Amino acid sequence: MTSNAVFSQVLLIECVAQLAGIIVAQTEGEGGFLASIGHADFSGTAEVGDILTVTAGVAKSFGRLFLIDGTVASAAGQLLTVQMTLGIGTL
Repeated sequence: MTSNAVFSQVLLIECVAQLAGIIVAQTEGEGGFLASIGHADFSGTAEVGDILTVTAGVAKSFGRLFLIDGTVASAAGQLLTVQMTLGIGTL
């Protein structure tokens, strides 16, 4: 039996957001939230069994807001390039 199931592209964004949250929380000492997604460029889909490489980095900080640049790639190539804003602290 063959499956055509793929990893949802929304979950690729979530992977970057979670990694960025860990990075920022270690620096700031408290949790946060996804404030916005500036843009997300999808150039492929992740297939079942793919090993994904997720990167995230702080491009800029604005007080309690952090602009994040992130990517997700597999052996087949780049799957996602995303820019998002994370907020730290409570709403």
